[in-house]
Amino acid sequence: MNQRISKTDEEWRQVLSPEQFRVARKKGTERPFTGAYWDNHENGVYRCVCCGNDLFDSNAKFDSRTGWPSFISPISEPSVTTKTDSSFFMKRTEVLCSVCDAHLGHVFNDGPKPTGLRYCINSASLTFSKSK
Repeated sequence: MNQRISKTDEEWRQVLSPEQFRVARKKGTERPFTGAYWDNHENGVYRCVCCGNDLFDSNAKFDSRTGWPSFISPISEPSVTTKTDSSFFMKRTEVLCSVCDAHLGHVFNDGPKPTGLRYCINSASLTFSKSK
């Protein structure tokens, strides 16, 4: 999927739950250990809750003990974009869906090998499709 999707806040509110809208469209964060996928161990693909873009494969998921789903890499480089986030008096790297600009979470340089990255992603920004 590579065609850009743009909707108004009202259009997003019609297709997302209040929590999904707050997190994915307004750059919110869910509380740790509360999301649907932080402890999911099934095989499959995690997709953007807003547009369905493939984002992360379960093979890249690991237990970071943070309470959020964590991945060592996206499913493909073009599936996500990043930008500097200077909110809350700190500098972080925000992770966004490359198709609809949904806020997914942040990426940190404290993950396991081979990438050394930890994509710390909100469950509210994701859907999960189990492998057959």
